[in-house]
Amino acid sequence: MISREPTLERLQLARTLLLEPFGLSEPVLSKALRLITEHRVDDADLYFQTTRSEGWSLEEGIVKSGSFSIDQGVGVRAVAGEKTAFAYSDDISEAALLDAARTVRSIASAGQSRKVKVPAKATIAQGRMLYGRDDPIASLDSTQKVALLEKTEKLARSKDPRIVQVMAGLAAEHEVVLIARADGTLAADVRPLVRLSLTVIAEQNGRREVGSGGGGGRFGLAYFTDAMIESYVQQAVNAALTNLESRPAPAGVMTVVLGPGWPGVLLHEAVGHGLEGDFNRKGSSTFAGRIGQRVAAKGVTVLDDGTIADRRGSLNVDDEGNPSQRNVLIEDGILRGYIQDSMNARLMGVKPTGNGRRESYAHMPMPRMTNTYMLAGKKTPEEVIASIKKGLYATNFGGGQVDITSGKFVFSASEAFWVENGKIQYPVKGATLIGNGPEALTHISMIGNDMQLDTGVGVCGKEGQSVPVGVGQPTLRIDGLTVGGTA
Repeated sequence: MISREPTLERLQLARTLLLEPFGLSEPVLSKALRLITEHRVDDADLYFQTTRSEGWSLEEGIVKSGSFSIDQGVGVRAVAGEKTAFAYSDDISEAALLDAARTVRSIASAGQSRKVKVPAKATIAQGRMLYGRDDPIASLDSTQKVALLEKTEKLARSKDPRIVQVMAGLAAEHEVVLIARADGTLAADVRPLVRLSLTVIAEQNGRREVGSGGGGGRFGLAYFTDAMIESYVQQAVNAALTNLESRPAPAGVMTVVLGPGWPGVLLHEAVGHGLEGDFNRKGSSTFAGRIGQRVAAKGVTVLDDGTIADRRGSLNVDDEGNPSQRNVLIEDGILRGYIQDSMNARLMGVKPTGNGRRESYAHMPMPRMTNTYMLAGKKTPEEVIASIKKGLYATNFGGGQVDITSGKFVFSASEAFWVENGKIQYPVKGATLIGNGPEALTHISMIGNDMQLDTGVGVCGKEGQSVPVGVGQPTLRIDGLTVGGTA
């Protein structure tokens, strides 16, 4: 059961930061919404946001950069049918708010949509309690933040004499949002976010290779304990040293095993985007119109879950005031649903799924992923790897691209191994996975019991907007995947 008290606390903090300093009150918000709904619209909302961000980077033992910023403003939206009118301002004032409201109400001049009546009294939206409200920027002072980066760098250098360069970065953010909707919904969220990242360069016999590590989530900087820093450093150093020994990757159609955790980024890109409601409403996704059909092998269950405590992609409420949800997208290979924001859900005759997200007050919401992952199966990772006669075992990925309409993807493996007769032979470099997302789902033949979420570093881009996300999966065997190599 969700406690109401944290919801009220978040709402009060949002009022204190976003309304009271600017002489605004809830009656003024209702006035702006009534101004919009004087014309016929299906929906309208106001999105207030203030974000404090800080970043530090260290290289060669020296602080190369430090930044601090405050960004705040309000976005005003009206929706009529498939049309959206949007205006925003970094001036939070009654005059700017009402001016934006007058601007966007022109969308409904044709009068094709329904008349929305703004209730006299707001209804406070229930939200989840997935993370704390404390400002992570204040959880350590500047000296402690620099010391944390120095500790990270020194530890990485101490791991191996071949480590010749270390770059470390620390980022913290505290975001407060307030959403008022034409149906009377009033919602707020207070969102901490931190990330520690590092990149190391190893050199041997004139050859240089790169490894990276890091993580974070919705908590304070105290999360980065010595043990946590050790795990990030070991991950980065191991990757760089492994790649020093790598050979050119073979090419061809072969069995590919993906490791657990971050390799779920392939699932996110090749499948997750194709399950977003806007693409399916417009019929541009390869998954459009396939609810209830088999789209993946038996045993494949894919979720988008914004309700996991402290995770980077989690939300107490989405950017439209809807509580985040645990959405089953594919169940045992059968397509069960899409992820939805309010507009696309209304147009498709379904309910929102808590996936209406925007980068900031200056952007319109759209259906976006939160934490997207595949559930575990029954095989041990060792069994999955042992099943490979000849093939690739990819444990980490760099960049990739996907075509939503066709489902085709291209991904580069940043850490991978050649396997023969069930034994890992040697690391390879330059392996590129090429395939079709929906088709690859049907070729999954083994699912490991070791599902992991990534460490908390994911950023998803869509139509020029970036939002924090999480990915995850168990060890997977995919048959008949095309590998572009350098051998």
